[in-house]
Amino acid sequence: MEIIDKAANSAHESFDKFASTTHQAPEEALGEKGEQLKNSEQQLLEDCRVYVRDNPITSVGIAVAAGFLLNRVLSGR
Repeated sequence: MEIIDKAANSAHESFDKFASTTHQAPEEALGEKGEQLKNSEQQLLEDCRVYVRDNPITSVGIAVAAGFLLNRVLSGR
């Protein structure tokens, strides 16, 4: 169990370092393309929210189908 705990702690530390590094990157360093990418991401997220709000049953169907396919791919069948 000690080895598993050490591995889990190491993974958490690595993820935390990565997350803090990406959050610390100033927008000025990303330049115009970075700003466009950020705006595109926000627009895509808003479009998804609107679609889910307008089509809840279809959205659940898509999520179930995607989960089923992902399960099949990851289970190796």
